[in-house]
Amino acid sequence: MKNFRYLFILLNFPALFAQEDNNKVVDSLFREDQFYTTVTYNLLQNTPSDFNQHSLSSGVSFGFLRDMPINKNRTWALALGIGYAYNNIKNNIKIDNASQQLTYSIDNTFDNNKLVFHELELPFEIRWRNATFQSHKFWRIYTGFKASYLIASKSDFSSPTENYKLKNISDLNKLKFGSYLAVGNNTVNLYAFYSFTPLFGNVTISNQKLEMNSFKIGLIFYIL
Repeated sequence: MKNFRYLFILLNFPALFAQEDNNKVVDSLFREDQFYTTVTYNLLQNTPSDFNQHSLSSGVSFGFLRDMPINKNRTWALALGIGYAYNNIKNNIKIDNASQQLTYSIDNTFDNNKLVFHELELPFEIRWRNATFQSHKFWRIYTGFKASYLIASKSDFSSPTENYKLKNISDLNKLKFGSYLAVGNNTVNLYAFYSFTPLFGNVTISNQKLEMNSFKIGLIFYIL
């Protein structure tokens, strides 16, 4: 009798797991892509004459997005978030305060010249994806708008004859707006961002208004 009881348990062992699987509740309220990280290259647009970028003008950002599906199968969604961005733009514009006020000029004698931004980001996305609860490997097309607020900045120019290190440059626009697009599958996604707002406010170089704005291309990684 004891052996028969063991045999009965052994024969019904797979059925116990099958029953457990059948009782699993499908999460009909799943959300996608709650965290993001971008790695980008900064290409400045509307630049003045003789302007050049050198080396690698890099950008990194990360943040959180609240995914808010708007249709029954949750392939369409809105997302609102908050994040942080760091941008390091290496260029040949010298910013100095030798005359007790900020002046701008093109100078190619530098050993090092960079402009660094620390920004708070507020992105808003419209999302399409063919996601399901069972699989996190899916195609996505996300587009949206982003407001950014400059919380700190630094300009660092050094040459054999001059050295200027300036912080929190007052001529920079603190509030900027732009649009972006993210397209991809699974982990790796292409990313592009264009800023509608110039980096600087009322600034001129050789009687030419400085209206540079940022265009970023790179990769974005979404994480649940």
